Amino acid sequence: MLLWKSVVGKLWITIILLVAVVLLTLGLFLLLYVDIEFENSHDIKVLFSIVGVIGFLLTTFFAFFLITKITQPLTQLKKAADLIAQGDYRSRVQIRSSDEIGDLSHTFNHMAEEVDTLIKDLSHEKDHLSSVLRSMADAVITFDAAGKVILTNPQGQRLMEQWSNLDWSNESATFVTYGDVPAPLYDLYRRVVREGHDQSAKVNVMNSVWSVVMAPLKSNSHVRGAVAVMRNVTEEFRLEKLRRDFVANVSHEIRTPLSMLQGYSEALMDDIAASPEERQELVQVIHDESLRMGRLVKDLLDLARMEAGHLQMNMQQVDVQGLITRVHRKFQVYAKEQGIRLHYECPDQPLELKLADEDRLEQVLTNLLDNALRHTPEEAAITIQAETVRHEGNPYVQLVVKDEGQGIPAEDLPFIFERFYKADKARTRATSSGTGLGLAIVKNIVESHRGTIRVESTVGEGTAFTVLLPVEAH
Repeated sequence: MLLWKSVVGKLWITIILLVAVVLLTLGLFLLLYVDIEFENSHDIKVLFSIVGVIGFLLTTFFAFFLITKITQPLTQLKKAADLIAQGDYRSRVQIRSSDEIGDLSHTFNHMAEEVDTLIKDLSHEKDHLSSVLRSMADAVITFDAAGKVILTNPQGQRLMEQWSNLDWSNESATFVTYGDVPAPLYDLYRRVVREGHDQSAKVNVMNSVWSVVMAPLKSNSHVRGAVAVMRNVTEEFRLEKLRRDFVANVSHEIRTPLSMLQGYSEALMDDIAASPEERQELVQVIHDESLRMGRLVKDLLDLARMEAGHLQMNMQQVDVQGLITRVHRKFQVYAKEQGIRLHYECPDQPLELKLADEDRLEQVLTNLLDNALRHTPEEAAITIQAETVRHEGNPYVQLVVKDEGQGIPAEDLPFIFERFYKADKARTRATSSGTGLGLAIVKNIVESHRGTIRVESTVGEGTAFTVLLPVEAH
């Protein structure tokens, strides 16, 4: 810093000018008297000049003294303040006096300690908040008033990257772009910014359901943005829908047999049947409906155990050819009574599964054949095929149950493995002996063996169920 721009420099120049003005004033007033009153006026003028020089030297010395006592502590304070401004909050100044400058230095050091403590607390809170955000399973995204993203956690960052690749114009006819706010969140964001209150909603994005809670960011009663917390509730939404459908379907399935049981039992109690044959017919209906309800309860319990992961599996080596022969023999008599040709095709070489539950696989074939027999007309054929195939480089046993029945409409194929789904809408609950759970149970058993099942069908030509089971457990 230049000397004349400092406090001491300005004070020094002021004193010099003051001394010069005083000397010049005295000189101007006394100059005439010096020539008149004093014989040697030259010596008096020299004396004035010497006094001026001494005054200049004294003021200069005083200025350097002030530099030592005032400027240096102030310079140290300035340097320390610059260091603190640059982030060095441990910077302190040395206290050399007990005067006002010493008090200022002490206050400065105390302020620096408080700032250091405050910054450490803020840093600790920031790290704590960052850890909380990182550990959250929900996606957290903060938008400013312009709709720009200012803070996200890792889940929110991944979500924004995924959503940024989507074509939102196909999601809504009222597609609006506003900053970085995705289209499904725009209306919610706009309400939060406008009203200044928390808002919540469920949005659908690419077959996923998201629960969104958005709160305003306020500063002095002014909304400066919004923070959105989003959770993928697709599975919860699906399970809730399954629960509602399950309750509705079970109620529908049980209503018909219960009504028939009640009606026919009341007929027996009122002695409406006039002959033993009529009573026998009523009793037979009651018996059939009770068996149907028993099958429904058994299938429900089996399916509940499977979906809960409590299915007991007796894993051992299974002879697939022997299994197919046994199932074929079990259904052969019933097929002949219905006028349906039932046969199977197996290769000459042995077909074996290293680890499988033979009873559960028999249940799979039983359910598939039972469905095929109920939907295949007379003079038609049902074929069971078995062979070894390779899938993704691994050996599999492929089982195919193919019928020449009425077939399944294409729009029903994606849903036939769901509980209580029946593709034939013309069949009533009273005329159908099925529970609507057989294919759901089949799918669970096959998947528990780490296999797959698929269906192909043409209306009026027939249906083929294909089961792939791994030969080696993996």
